[in-house]
Amino acid sequence: MSIFNSLTTAVSGINAQSHALSDLSNNIANSQTVGYKASDTSFEDYVTEQTGAVAASNAAGWSDSVSATTLQRNDLQGTISSSTNSLALAISGSGFFNVAETTGASSGTTTAFSTQQYYTRNGDFYENNQGYLVNTSGGYLQGYQVAADGTTSKTLAPVQVSNVTFRPTVTVSGDIGSTNATSGTSTSTTTVYDPSGKNHTLGMNWSQDAANSNQWTLSVNEDGGAAQTIPVTFNSDGTLASVNGSTTSGSFNFSNGTQNYTIDLGTIGASGGAALSTATTTAASYTPTVTTDSTQSVNFEGLSITSDGAIMATFDNGSSQTLATIPLTTFADPDGLQSKDGQTYTATSESGSPQTNLVGLNGAGTLATSSLESSTTDLTSDLSQLIVAQQAYTANTKVVSTADSMLQATMSMIQ
Repeated sequence: MSIFNSLTTAVSGINAQSHALSDLSNNIANSQTVGYKASDTSFEDYVTEQTGAVAASNAAGWSDSVSATTLQRNDLQGTISSSTNSLALAISGSGFFNVAETTGASSGTTTAFSTQQYYTRNGDFYENNQGYLVNTSGGYLQGYQVAADGTTSKTLAPVQVSNVTFRPTVTVSGDIGSTNATSGTSTSTTTVYDPSGKNHTLGMNWSQDAANSNQWTLSVNEDGGAAQTIPVTFNSDGTLASVNGSTTSGSFNFSNGTQNYTIDLGTIGASGGAALSTATTTAASYTPTVTTDSTQSVNFEGLSITSDGAIMATFDNGSSQTLATIPLTTFADPDGLQSKDGQTYTATSESGSPQTNLVGLNGAGTLATSSLESSTTDLTSDLSQLIVAQQAYTANTKVVSTADSMLQATMSMIQ
């Protein structure tokens, strides 16, 4: 190796140690940053192509340079610690929160969002002055919003929790008829209150199919007004089989009154809700029990988030209702994500396509509420590596100084 090659090698070593110093300083500076993922520095030697006589004298190869690259460690789990912030969330697992960022077009009470999708592990969320859930880096939490009529959106959007309106629930339980009869009927009523506190009568009329004892039709009306008709099917054991075509939910939304009501008929396939009697002797009439949490005055108390990702509104009558659901997104190679400001990332071809699922499904991880994920920086290890990098940097500068002295001595030979 010539003196000139020694200079080149030493300079590459200085650059590589400078790169390592940059990675270490970034880790140390972010040792208290929520959701920060510390990075490592990888060193690699490379061989300059040799030709002619030089190649012949160095047949074994000539390693005369080194390069350094940053290795992301997004797959490492930070320590989860409790927080006094009731809206704080920490992910246990490999998922990421979906967040959006604003654009310069935002003004006043209107917020415009970028079309770029971002991902983060920073779950230190709070409610801003427009009712959005935002983390300390300015990322707007995205989820599936639940509308005032109880329907859940299938499109990710920034979660807004302002102007919360109480949606009363009317619960039905008990036998409405029999599996051993046809053409049966059942009627029940309950009193509900609109947002102004005025009382109304909610009527529920059941009618059984003339040919199929397990098939019923429920007609709901407020104060005898326009009725909403819902098909309800029961199993042979008298439990619910489907409600309004759904085999997963025993609830539906009634929207023909002065406000939206959730009608809860029970859990599909389970006892305790609306049911059919399986007794061989049928009763002359059936009167199911109808209860409601509707009251003349209901006040919003605050927000909470459950471990399954449901953002809940709580009210002073003891009721709660879902405002939105938070999903998590996973990647085949999270270390391949592109780092952005504020502990956010964007998907790349190296990371693979984002896979968004509800909490706990398909490896999306679980949520710890009122908790935060700490930085993965290991200060003890990084400070030790910092000393090594400093010594290696100094050693490379000594090589430069030595090579320079040797060149000066060579030049003085001809003087």
